[in-house]
Amino acid sequence: MQQTCVLGETNLYYKAIKKELAAWEKQMTKRPRYINKQSKKLQSKMHGLVPQKAQDVITAAIKTTVETILTGSSMLTETKQNQMAALAEGDYLVDKAYDAYHAVAVAQGAGFGLGGFLINLADIPAMLSIKVKFLFDCCKLYGFDADEPAERLFMLHVFQLAYSCDQKRSEIFELMQDWDNHVQEMDMDWEALQIEYRDYLDIAKLLQLVPIVGAVAGGAANHNLMKKLKVTTMNAYRMRVLKQQSEAAAT
Repeated sequence: MQQTCVLGETNLYYKAIKKELAAWEKQMTKRPRYINKQSKKLQSKMHGLVPQKAQDVITAAIKTTVETILTGSSMLTETKQNQMAALAEGDYLVDKAYDAYHAVAVAQGAGFGLGGFLINLADIPAMLSIKVKFLFDCCKLYGFDADEPAERLFMLHVFQLAYSCDQKRSEIFELMQDWDNHVQEMDMDWEALQIEYRDYLDIAKLLQLVPIVGAVAGGAANHNLMKKLKVTTMNAYRMRVLKQQSEAAAT
């Protein structure tokens, strides 16, 4: 009787996740609307207002992030690797990891926002470090091997998917839908990644440079950036887990 109840709860959870995932996939593939195109133009204009020093910091930080994910080992944690763990367990553990990283990111954004221009610049690489650690944890918590080059490349695509414009996002998502069958054909254009991420950051980070309101803007910006990454990461891994489980059941 107890096993039947557990199976029933599991089935209900899977149904809810599949519904949530379908809505997310629809959002990832929707055509850019007029307002989104105008927003992209605004971001491009805002980029012209960002000091060159800030642009250089973002570019260098993104390049370091890409190199760290692809080749570095410093981000590997002691997180227990669950080989194809139940999806509900993976989601639960990722939620717990997110709460910890999110708290640090928001406090960090608010703290840097109280400082001057140079201090605010330090938030950019520091925030990227938090995001990379979160990605590595998510990879392992969903049962994938973060030591594998293909998995590190997947993490970079997740990052790019989270912080790209509508048109670019749909292109990346299309590649990721059948990741395991096409991963060998994929590569990463870090320059394109840093441009998309830079444009995504511009408005939030400009507000963070404003005296007095900088602390509020910094905390809010880091909250939104982490939330965006969480939603994208969870659904990207859910998509892979469900696909692999479906293929395994069919054999």
